[in-house]
Amino acid sequence: MTVQLQETRLARDFKAAFGAHPAGVSIITADSPTGPVGITASSVASVSVDPPLLAFSLAAGSGSAAAIAVADTVVVHLLRVGDLELAKCFASSTSERFNGSMVWTRLDTGEPLLAHSGHALRCKVLSRTPAGGSLLLAAEVLEIVVAETTGEAMVYHSRAFHRLGGHSILPG
Repeated sequence: MTVQLQETRLARDFKAAFGAHPAGVSIITADSPTGPVGITASSVASVSVDPPLLAFSLAAGSGSAAAIAVADTVVVHLLRVGDLELAKCFASSTSERFNGSMVWTRLDTGEPLLAHSGHALRCKVLSRTPAGGSLLLAAEVLEIVVAETTGEAMVYHSRAFHRLGGHSILPG
């Protein structure tokens, strides 16, 4: 009984610790046998510059995350503040995605590309590693669609979306 209580407390404290630690917001899209899929993620991290590698995690039990988990290639859309509605849409499992009101296209290689204000990185998945109840994916960046405009980055902190820009620079 004590061990179970400690695990519950540890899980709660772990969530609180990372909830207080800001993370960049991305949308990860892929093509699947049933059509395009996508999810909002705050677990994307750069791993290496040479070669350019990134990693992200998925709770890949079902739905869009499960389809992304088995895709050979994905597109990681790095979001800016102007992409808030997209972030909300792809964060909700009940939202309509890739419908008539959403602006998106396909890359020449077939992956879905959202119209958004940040960079988009087309990636080849290199590995999938089970990690607890999640799946950790490592991917090589094959191509970058560079943003045409600049803007403040979007971060996720304390269970809410925030802006990160010049106003938040600490004196150094």
